[in-house]
Parts: sequence; C-alpha cells; structure tokens
Amino acid sequence: MSAWATLACCIVAEVIATSLLTRSEGFARLEYGLLSFVILGGCFWALSQVLTRIPMGVAYAIWSGAGIALICVAGWLFFRQPLTTMQVLCIALAIVGSIGLSLSTNPA
Repeated sequence: MSAWATLACCIVAEVIATSLLTRSEGFARLEYGLLSFVILGGCFWALSQVLTRIPMGVAYAIWSGAGIALICVAGWLFFRQPLTTMQVLCIALAIVGSIGLSLSTNPA
C-alpha cells in the first residue's frame, strides 16, 4: 500500500477511534474506550511507517486537517453536534492549507 493510502487509512481510523471515545461516555462504557486505544495504537504505528516516506510536516498537516474535517462531519452526522457556517469555512481553510503543503513539497 502506498504511503498516501496508508495515511488516508490512518486518518479514517483516528476518526473512528475518536468517535468511540465519545461513545465511551467518559469511559463509563469501557469497551468503547479500550477499542479506541487499540485503534489509536495501530494508527500511530502506521503513521510511523508513513513518516519514512512522507515529510513529517506534510503528513501531520494532512492528518490534522483531514481529521478535523472528518470528525466535525462525523459529530454532526452521528452525534447531532452543531456545525456552523463559520466552522465550515475554518475547516475549509485547514483543508486548503493541507493541500497547499502537500503540493509544494518535493517527494521524500
């Protein structure tokens, strides 16, 4: 699998893990919290592999920008959390910044 595909999988898995933390209700539902830790551990291991092929700043910018966007959408869709127009615009700026970093960086 390419480094970019692995990074994408990491981002999706991190959003799932964060959603599971919400489901754990502050670890009152332990199984969700523990599953979240397992998924996050896998994400960080996979990210360590990605960082051998994608520059750290670029990988982290994409991870955080896409993660912010996806977790906000997941919160809105699955947890009925509000998402204002201003929040959507700020998320779009984070995504544009991530794309700009990616496009302006030479491959490792």
